[in-house]
Amino acid sequence: MKITVVGGGRMGLPLACMFGKHGASVTVSDINQDLVNAIQTGNCPYEEPGLPELMADLHKAGRLYATTDTKKAASESEVIVVIVPAHLTSNRDINFSTLQMVSEEIGKGLKPGALVVYETTVAVGGTRRSLIPCLEQQSGLKSGVDFYVAYSPERVKANHVLSRLETTPKIVGGLDAASCAKAVAFYRQYLGAPVDDVGTIEAAEMSKLLGMLYRDVNIALANEFAAFCEVAGVDFERVRLAANTDGEANLLLPGIGVGGHCVPVYPYFLTRESRRLGLPQRISEAAREINDQQPARQLERVEARWQRLKGKKVHILGLGFRPEVKVDIFSPSYALRDELQRLDAQVTIEDPHYTDEELRDAGFVPGTTKVASVIVLSTAHKEFAAPDFVAWRKAGVEVVLDGRNFWNQDEAEAAGLLYFGIGRSSCAERTRHETIFMENGRLAEAIAQ
Repeated sequence: MKITVVGGGRMGLPLACMFGKHGASVTVSDINQDLVNAIQTGNCPYEEPGLPELMADLHKAGRLYATTDTKKAASESEVIVVIVPAHLTSNRDINFSTLQMVSEEIGKGLKPGALVVYETTVAVGGTRRSLIPCLEQQSGLKSGVDFYVAYSPERVKANHVLSRLETTPKIVGGLDAASCAKAVAFYRQYLGAPVDDVGTIEAAEMSKLLGMLYRDVNIALANEFAAFCEVAGVDFERVRLAANTDGEANLLLPGIGVGGHCVPVYPYFLTRESRRLGLPQRISEAAREINDQQPARQLERVEARWQRLKGKKVHILGLGFRPEVKVDIFSPSYALRDELQRLDAQVTIEDPHYTDEELRDAGFVPGTTKVASVIVLSTAHKEFAAPDFVAWRKAGVEVVLDGRNFWNQDEAEAAGLLYFGIGRSSCAERTRHETIFMENGRLAEAIAQ
């Protein structure tokens, strides 16, 4: 079978290679000429376990190609899989422009009997309303009559793509029963993962959004509980583990912020559409607000219990949004930088996965812990796991903000550092909460009398 995968990004290229591994002849179409050149020569452009070896095997076998000509690639393929990004507009609504442009190019080369599958996360109803018409208008063909259309959301993540593509159930929904059956058969043969047929395109679209919103809401819930624990002098991590032991709860980890392609973006696809329908998703909207405010809220704690950050040298550890991954889209480090600059602090950063030039290109000033008053852990890279707190204190560091609860609070405080963790009280906060709880207790007794 000849397959075209439109979009050679960190998800699209491994997906194409997996199709090739299962016997297909695959062409990756992308507008990035450098990426196309790399694929054509068998050179892996991403840090993804197992991908360089698989690419080399497919290149040698002549089953992996690349092009910038989507129209031509589509005209030669029985299946076209679309996995290009959908971004947000300035109003935080879904921007279909890239997907529509790609769909038009596919339509120009689409042949009767072909199957088009969208894997990009979209708003519910987006495939039917905004994308299929592009295919029909450019091809002159009728969907459900002359060609098939299905939707199957991407459900893996960077650094684990290949290991999960063959094991994570592949959700599939079709324009009609024939399209759905075609897509189910395709993924079973050329991906090998279990296939979950949910019926319609809209059901498949909704399944991806539900997973993302569930995660966002539960992270926000953890952040809310952690905020109370900071005031109450309770270690949230300890009580989180205890609460989860009865099988009724599954509290997630709190943190200094939520990053990545998915969670900071996809909830808006549902919440904006819900508003238009007069059915606001209030919990989801609140969750987005809570998680977006985490960087600023944590810096506010430092100012409230230490001193103003104006003029202070603050060093951020980590740009990647997730440990051991060189992907920084919507990383909390950006929000930390912006808030620190608003507070007139002097901000530097380091990340073992990025060169100084790459950090500058991202809008940061590279630096080290040696000249900082405050150190903020944004990414729990293994290289940051065992800091020398004593050396930091001798070098002039006074405060550490452990945004991932990665460090030992007792060791940091023993070295003379003021420690702030997520859901963990600093020394200053512990003293304050004892006073507040005593005063509240006396007030309650007075009211009772």
